[in-house]
Amino acid sequence: MTSSPQAGNTGSWRDPSHVNIARSMVLMATGALIGLGLAGYGLFTARGTSTLFVPPEDVALVNQQPISRIDYLGQLQTLYGVDLQHANATERRKVLDGMIREELFVQRGKELDVASTDLEVRSALVNAVELEIAADAITSQPSEAQLRSYFDGHRGNYAREGVMTVHDFIFPRTEAGTAAEAARGLKFAGGMPDVSRRLKPRESAVVGDEEFYFAAKIHLGGRLFAIARALPDGGVSAVTEMLDGLHVLYMTKNLLPLPLGFGEARDQVLNDYRHEAIAHLRAGDESFLRKRANILIADDMR
Repeated sequence: MTSSPQAGNTGSWRDPSHVNIARSMVLMATGALIGLGLAGYGLFTARGTSTLFVPPEDVALVNQQPISRIDYLGQLQTLYGVDLQHANATERRKVLDGMIREELFVQRGKELDVASTDLEVRSALVNAVELEIAADAITSQPSEAQLRSYFDGHRGNYAREGVMTVHDFIFPRTEAGTAAEAARGLKFAGGMPDVSRRLKPRESAVVGDEEFYFAAKIHLGGRLFAIARALPDGGVSAVTEMLDGLHVLYMTKNLLPLPLGFGEARDQVLNDYRHEAIAHLRAGDESFLRKRANILIADDMR
């Protein structure tokens, strides 16, 4: 004969359903507490939120802005030439104080919006952005095939600089006949000393010695340089009228630019390739920034 639960020892009997409910409540409460703890930890350690301890990758927080440990070690090495283990307490503190001071002033500068008014700060910000844009192009290493293709498309840029020795004789505008006689006399061997002695022209003080083409162009000016470049050794120009008088050029030596091969020009090719890549990246970023910006231009500036 079975006994009823109610008829037995009622003091020691528990309803199983009640036990399961109680256990579930305890587990739920424990889980909630653990979840709140993890959420709180995440909240106070997330970047951009207030925290009471310094992350291991930083040496300080200034208004929650980190001062990187790597930057700190770099400053220590730059200023004192020592690592963290060999730096004394004074050196460590001086570097840290300096970095904290810098961060405080940077933050204050942002509050005052110094970047919008100070020309040097604006220029530094622009340079920083341009360097960030150009970082990939600066650090990337193009293949030999890419460099050779660039070289083939810009061969005219790669040549040894030409060299010339040219004499520039100048006569007053009123002495056109004398200038023409000088041009005829310079065509003969030994003619330059005779012309200089008899006709007494004024020779330009800025030419006469061996010069690279770029220097000769500066000294002569574009028009006279173009005439001189076409002259062979011993060649004489026609009389050319300029603002300062009548010019007759006598070429002693003219070494034309010599094209370079890829091997000789490779370093310059690499430099030019990177500059072109940087210019392309900057143009692309500027176009993107302009498209997303709201730019209004005054009517009289359009």
